[in-house]
This record gives sequence, C-alpha cells and structure tokens, in this order.
Amino acid sequence: MKTLKKIAIPVSLGILGLMVLNACSVGIPKGATAVQNFKADQYMGKWYEIARFDYKFEKNMDNVTANYSKNEDGTIKVVNRGYHYVKKEWKESAGEARFVNQPAEARLKVSFFKPFWAGYNVIDIDDNYRYALVVGNNLKYIWILSREKEIPADIRQRFLEKAKNLGYATDELIWVKHDR
Repeated sequence: MKTLKKIAIPVSLGILGLMVLNACSVGIPKGATAVQNFKADQYMGKWYEIARFDYKFEKNMDNVTANYSKNEDGTIKVVNRGYHYVKKEWKESAGEARFVNQPAEARLKVSFFKPFWAGYNVIDIDDNYRYALVVGNNLKYIWILSREKEIPADIRQRFLEKAKNLGYATDELIWVKHDR
C-alpha cells in the first residue's frame, strides 16, 4: 500500500500540473503569425462578434460584443457581453488581457478566471482596425470581429481563407445574430 501511495501521489500531482499548464496555454497555432506593428490604442473600443465556434461559455448567445479599454497599469480590460436567447437574459463577463511579448505584437493572453490564462492572437486586421481575425492557442478557438454588426464579403472571404489554410474547420463557424 505504501508503494502505491509513493507512486500515486507524484503521478496525480504531475497530471494536475499538466492540466493547469494546459489551461494556461497562451501559444499560437502552428503556421499562424500575430499582427506586427500592432496599434493597441486603435484596437480599443467596441467590437461585434461576427463568427465563432460553438463554445460552451458562449452557447445559445447572440448579440455578442467585446469591449476593450486600457487600465492604468497597462493591462487591458475586457468586457464580453451577449444575450442568452434560451434564458432570455443578458450575460456579461469581465476579464483582463496582457501582451505576451511587446505591445507591437498582437499576441496577448486573457483571463476571466485568474490564474488561468488563454491565448488571444490577432492574426489579421484591416488597415483601419475595423475587422479582425482572432485565434486562441490552438485550432479550437477562433473569432471574427467587426466594428459594425456586419462584415464586407471580401473581408469575410479573406479571413475564412486564412483560417482554412491554418487548418480551422470554417464550416463549423456560428454566424452570430445581432438584432438588439
């Protein structure tokens, strides 16, 4: 029995450690490159979520927006808001984002439940900071964002092609409704 405890406790701690590290993954998908010469000040403000995968934390939500603002300490305040159309109620979640490297590279990590951080990588953005393609640390997380409730067909196509070339299953995207 003592031998089993000597093995089970370290193995259990190792598995727990791997789970925590995986939950705190702030990487970028293979082949993806974060936007360089990123202008964080231009990125601040309200964005409409145009498309995403069907995440548990956003299930049954439409009218989803993300609002970014700078905190005094240089971090970024993130407020996500959406309407849960099954429960017929608005939901809001506030978090914090930080740059992984330097602010000129659009690689960030975001946390809504500290100490757990997730990757937030802007991999494409138009020159006027009106449309953005954002991915997480792997091919399970992707968002198409816009300053307006719709996105032009040429931008949509550009983002879909880029995502597909990286390996994203773009046919599984949910196109978010904005009617409120």
